[in-house]
Amino acid sequence: MVSQGILVVSAVRDDGFREICGLEVADTESEATYHELFRSLRSRGLKGVQLVVSDNHQGLKVAIARHFQGASYQRCQVHYARNLLGMVGASRRKKELAEGLRGVFAATSREVALRLAWELADRWRESHPKVAEHLEEHVEECLSCLAFPASHRRRIRTTNGLERLNQEIRRRTRVVRSSPTGGLACG
Repeated sequence: MVSQGILVVSAVRDDGFREICGLEVADTESEATYHELFRSLRSRGLKGVQLVVSDNHQGLKVAIARHFQGASYQRCQVHYARNLLGMVGASRRKKELAEGLRGVFAATSREVALRLAWELADRWRESHPKVAEHLEEHVEECLSCLAFPASHRRRIRTTNGLERLNQEIRRRTRVVRSSPTGGLACG
């Protein structure tokens, strides 16, 4: 028996509802795997991709640039915050940083979010220079959602919807244990 991953692609339609566009069983989560997945989606008629939301995966970013030219990339704000909070030791300080990040991510415009991020970086520069540097270099990847209607932002700022779907797939496939056909075994 070989453990495999499941790549899930969901979309937020113009009306704000989510839709599953693709589901692929893969040996690894690699650039080549994403190229194949995106090629398959495009051959099935997927077009008009404006934004791709994910955790920080370089291979995925390369595949997005190749297959969906012009689409923006949104780094999941939850994953980004977890990564940044992992750079801070004391729980009291983690709460302080988390509060600052919530302010950045709650901003209603890119300009306000960037101003708040730079102020946050300045506050952390002396005690945690890597946190300040990371904010300055990477927080913009988390703000692409601000170019979209406010009614869509809640659904596109994180990968939480996909994470919930992945949990449900795991829950349903755990009962089956394995699939002798090599396909998904959802019940």
